[in-house]
Amino acid sequence: MAFPERFSNLPEYAFPRLRALLSDIRPGAADPVVMTIGEPRHAMPPFVAEVMAAHIGDFAKYPVNEGTPGLLEAISGWLGRRYGLDVAPDRIMALNGTREGLFNAGLALCPEQKNGQRPVVLVPNPFYQVYAVAAAAVQAEPVFVPATPETGHLPDYAGLPPEVLDRVALAYLCSPANPQGAVADRDYLQTLVALAERHDFLILADECYSEIWRDAPPPGALAVATEMGHPDRVVMFNSLSKRSNLPGLRSGFAAGGVAQVAQMRRLRSYAGAPLPLPAQAVSEAAWRDEDHVTTSRELYQQKYRIADRVLGNVPGYRPVQGGFFLWLPVADGEAAARKLWAQAGIQVLPGAYLSREVGGVNPGAGFIRVALVDTPQATEAALLRLRDVLYDDEEAFGEG
Repeated sequence: MAFPERFSNLPEYAFPRLRALLSDIRPGAADPVVMTIGEPRHAMPPFVAEVMAAHIGDFAKYPVNEGTPGLLEAISGWLGRRYGLDVAPDRIMALNGTREGLFNAGLALCPEQKNGQRPVVLVPNPFYQVYAVAAAAVQAEPVFVPATPETGHLPDYAGLPPEVLDRVALAYLCSPANPQGAVADRDYLQTLVALAERHDFLILADECYSEIWRDAPPPGALAVATEMGHPDRVVMFNSLSKRSNLPGLRSGFAAGGVAQVAQMRRLRSYAGAPLPLPAQAVSEAAWRDEDHVTTSRELYQQKYRIADRVLGNVPGYRPVQGGFFLWLPVADGEAAARKLWAQAGIQVLPGAYLSREVGGVNPGAGFIRVALVDTPQATEAALLRLRDVLYDDEEAFGEG
């Protein structure tokens, strides 16, 4: 039986690769610590169980495809409070987490041709792997753009040749960035929106870490585009996984222009799986409440300070601006992951597993990703062990 060739060049997903990498090693500690996956371990909002129980009977009903009126109004209200945006419900769509939306946006919004040629999808490198899969699914050409220390860990899309930019249909951007923790400031977003307007492409803004930040709330791409008079240039994505510590709820949303969201809703009506009504009720309550978000953010900010104190003297260390990942420089990511698991019982993700080799260079090869998702106390203990194993001599790390 033949299978589609368009997925044949995709590397194996990061976590199966990690399991294979560490399969011959016994953890070097009685209390192994997993710092690989972005699964928050802070407390859920206190009202989750009560709201879910009150709506438990709604599992007997088919859910609303685009989101209940109450949920869409709650998201609209949050967008107003957070960004000063006036986004009507018909410009919003509920999602089963942002991954669903980021993938299906490619299917719904990427044309078969751009200026008579094969379309290009821009992907930051390193990147969240669904971006590349979406490009493959629509048979677009993915262009992996380095997001390295030299570019502030954000992709320099404006530096691409005009002939490439003229073929761009979609450009993915993650801010705060996974895995580097960099934040796209207002100037960066204004430049990107102007570029999209000049070359007629759409920005897919992955902002699922937007509520976890060090000093100030990161600006939003849709808000900046709206201020510039180009709201149809951006579809933004966010979720409750990181903001509200509810990754298992699988609840997020997309917001953008009326035409773009209508196209995504249309595809979903045929091929999507709507969020169950009890989950939509919990989601509505979560988007209306900020107290639990503030409490959780303060814990992350405490962990930022711990990381700065423990690792601040490591050459190449860069303080996290947003999100909950450390992107730590090492000589070799795979070797560092094996050493940490063998000697300290700490599991981290090699940066190369989140990047694509282009021109013989993998921009993630000299890094590891470390998730700061546990309690501050557990995080500090783990980072001290990590430091003692990896950074005890000058040859243990590189500057990336």
